[in-house]
Amino acid sequence: MSLDASAADAARRKAARRLLPFLMLCYFCAYLDRVNVSFAALTMNRDLGLSPAAYGFGAGLFFLGYVAFEVPSNLILERVGARRWIARIMVTWSLISGATAFAAGEASFYALRLALGLAEAGFFPGIILYLTFWFPAAERARIVGTFMAAVPLSAAFGGPVSGLILTAADGALGLAGWQWLYLIEAAPSLVLGFVALRILTDRPAQAHWLTPDERTALAARLAADPRPVAAEERLAAALLQPRLLGLALVYFGLSTGLYAVGMWLPQIVSGFGLGPLATGFVSALPYVAAACVMVPWTRRSDRTGERAWHTGAPAIAAGLALAVASQASAPLVSILALSACAMGVFAALPTFWTLPTALLSGRAAAGGIALVNAVGGIGGFVGPSLMGWIKDATGRFDAALAAVGLLLVLTGLLAARLGRARSRVGP
Repeated sequence: MSLDASAADAARRKAARRLLPFLMLCYFCAYLDRVNVSFAALTMNRDLGLSPAAYGFGAGLFFLGYVAFEVPSNLILERVGARRWIARIMVTWSLISGATAFAAGEASFYALRLALGLAEAGFFPGIILYLTFWFPAAERARIVGTFMAAVPLSAAFGGPVSGLILTAADGALGLAGWQWLYLIEAAPSLVLGFVALRILTDRPAQAHWLTPDERTALAARLAADPRPVAAEERLAAALLQPRLLGLALVYFGLSTGLYAVGMWLPQIVSGFGLGPLATGFVSALPYVAAACVMVPWTRRSDRTGERAWHTGAPAIAAGLALAVASQASAPLVSILALSACAMGVFAALPTFWTLPTALLSGRAAAGGIALVNAVGGIGGFVGPSLMGWIKDATGRFDAALAAVGLLLVLTGLLAARLGRARSRVGP
């Protein structure tokens, strides 16, 4: 191994040790603040007088705010740097998440969910963009998979903790358990927002914790990745690519499935006759299963270099699992099918993100990644809203689960077709 290659490898290892654990912790807290509404709903809906349709609409409103500010937020991050912008995002979202404890009815619940989405917009696609500044394309599926493992871990940990808070803190200082849930779970994000200013470094060239040789070697290794086609350098041209728009539709389908199930899972599980604490533990099982498959699946994708079916096949499997869940009458069969669905969706997600990042770079990547995530955010609105509307109309979840399952199967087929692209678009 040459001296430059050895220095580049040392730099990547240092970057992984310094950045990945902290970014995972940030995303862990972000996802917890995003979906703890699903546990709060076990008692909050009654206190605020929310119907299933009203809850589903309010839960999904987060994503409309998220979509509205997604692309501008990521472009600002690319301009001012990840360090300051991610810190800003975390501080503002934690304050709004905590304020949700004081929602007084349907209108204020809607307003706070919308504001939370506006505050958090740009966090996830900003991190995806940020990782391209530090890690070469050949290992990006593994890196993104490791980062995104924070999501099922957050849900697995958050379920039992949320159930415990709902039970143990109810009535303390005159506040309901669901109000304490918002207040307690918002606090870590606020602290991490300030810590981000110290931990994060915008680019390798600014990393004082790398040696000069390591900084030079890592920059050279990243520069050696395939470069964009000069004739397609405009941001507008990048955003209007049919293949990029197709990938946005894929992410729409994956997000619809993820949040349709995630935002309603505690209520589905509580329907088995369980209390809040038991619901928290049982709701964690699908996410524990998902966390076990994410990193091995992305490692396999990096090892083989295949991305299309590593995205499409688990999405199809997730859709078929939801079809089984929609027909299951036994709680054990339901939770096993929902676990299989979670495994499929969470296996598909990190590998999916290698596709737009291989298609785009530079400023086009900042806008394009945000565009894909914004369209996915619409799926985050559609999924919970669809589930709530059908639950209100039928009193059951089976038809909604079947519809989302079909969408996931179609999403997997589309991903397998679109993901075979090898072209790139310039900055």
